[in-house]
Amino acid sequence: MPETSTASTSFRRRFIAGERLIGTFIKTPATHPVEIIGAVGFEFVVIDEEHAPWDRVAIDGALLAARAAGTAGIVRVAEPTAAKILSVLDDGATGVLVPHVSSAAKALEIASACRYRGGRRGFSNTTRAGGFGAAGVWDHVGAQDDSVTFIAMIEDPEALDEIEAIVSTDGLDGVFIGRGDLTVALGAPAMDAPLILDVCNRIIAAARQAGKPVAMLVANADDAKRFGEMGATTFIIASDQGFMRQAAQKAYRDISDAGRS
Repeated sequence: MPETSTASTSFRRRFIAGERLIGTFIKTPATHPVEIIGAVGFEFVVIDEEHAPWDRVAIDGALLAARAAGTAGIVRVAEPTAAKILSVLDDGATGVLVPHVSSAAKALEIASACRYRGGRRGFSNTTRAGGFGAAGVWDHVGAQDDSVTFIAMIEDPEALDEIEAIVSTDGLDGVFIGRGDLTVALGAPAMDAPLILDVCNRIIAAARQAGKPVAMLVANADDAKRFGEMGATTFIIASDQGFMRQAAQKAYRDISDAGRS
């Protein structure tokens, strides 16, 4: 059997069990941010192909860096297609965060692309996921079906009309509430507007009824506490670029202020 990281193989189990997991988006197409974030102790990173300039070669390197750093590598794919999902799973992604899953039919289509048994994932064990041929056919099938995590992004108003059916989809492991897209689509004044909080409550309630965990992007500890009390268990905070910007701003301000005293 191929050697895989504990973080990679245990993430799905921990996510489904509702353990508190903390991750961040990686937007810089390089390996170093992944290594640094993983070494800090983040349980997972989300390689953001949707909103950052990642290509397949860069994603491949970042997933290897995630294994080296002992953190789970999730990819937010740019397109919700079987080909895109297959490429990142073969490269060793722990799972996929899929944008705009706005119907139960789309959720089922994506779940099928993620699974061998009961699904339609294209087979190859001569990949990083298969130990470059070290895993036998059925060992590879079993290991991947046990560990690959499919998280659907709920970020479209039309998804709310089918939310109970979406979260009940076989093969869907959990959902991520895309507050930003929902805020813009619904014309709300802010991501913490009462309308958006009501929508979040509705999604979380449906997920809880279906026994599925919920992930949220949070701004700070208070935000995490609020959504944790509502029922979310997995939290994404900022991004590598956000952390760099915040630290740079503070360092510049501190040194600038010191020069005036």
